[in-house]
Amino acid sequence: MLLLKLFFAFIQVGMFSVGGGYAAIPLIQEQIVNIYGLMTMEEFTDLITVAEMTPGPISINSATFVGMRLAGIPGVLLCSIGCIIPSFIICLTLAHFYYKYRTVSGVQVVLGSLRPAVVALIGSAGASILVLGLFQTSIMNVVFSEIRYVELVIFVVALIILRKFKASAISIILGSGVIGTIIYAIMGAI
Repeated sequence: MLLLKLFFAFIQVGMFSVGGGYAAIPLIQEQIVNIYGLMTMEEFTDLITVAEMTPGPISINSATFVGMRLAGIPGVLLCSIGCIIPSFIICLTLAHFYYKYRTVSGVQVVLGSLRPAVVALIGSAGASILVLGLFQTSIMNVVFSEIRYVELVIFVVALIILRKFKASAISIILGSGVIGTIIYAIMGAI
């Protein structure tokens, strides 16, 4: 039963994650955390963090990690296949029609109207992860007096370094991990 839930959850993710991997994050969260309750929000955030750091598309990485965490190798296969099949079929179909009708102005209008929705999905995923990282709760349950200051400082410094000095995302991820580990090791020793 768990394998069927996972397979159908990731078929839905594959069908409706218009805009790429980051747009899939809220859909995966909705299926795995909210609807089926197979993971906590904290477990899901840890999974997304690992999925972002590993090479490859984040939606496939997430499907792989969810499948492995919940059902082992059969879960990996079913989640990954469920995530890929709808996209594969949709891409083949759209490619056929795009090459046939790409000069029609209505096609450009439709593509242009999808961009704001994709930006909203990516922003929603980013806001959910930011709030969970800073408050260890969902957006709906934020209590500002419970902010995690170590994470806030790391976030602000990383953002400044990314924007002002154009540092690579990999160095920011690795540096943040090392600095956070050192800070929490020192705090744990005190």
